[in-house]
Amino acid sequence: MSEEKQLLHLVFGGELEDLENVTFRNLDEVDIVGVYPNYQAAYAVWKQKAQMTVDNAHMRYFIVHMHRLLDPEAKG
Repeated sequence: MSEEKQLLHLVFGGELEDLENVTFRNLDEVDIVGVYPNYQAAYAVWKQKAQMTVDNAHMRYFIVHMHRLLDPEAKG
C-alpha cells in the first residue's frame, strides 16, 4: 500500500490595509482557516473562503506551502 506524501499547506486570510501590499489591517482578526494535507484540499478551501468575501475588495486569502518551509531541499 503506497501512501501519498504529505505536503502541508496553510490557508489564511484577512483584510489588507491597501491593495498594493500584503499588510493586514488588524493582525488580531487574521483568519487562520487551517492546515491541509495537499494543495488540492487547500485550494478548495481557499476558493470557498475567497468567494464568501468577494464583496470586500480588501479581503484576501492565501495558501502557504508549509512543506517547502519545513524542508526547503525537497522537491515538490
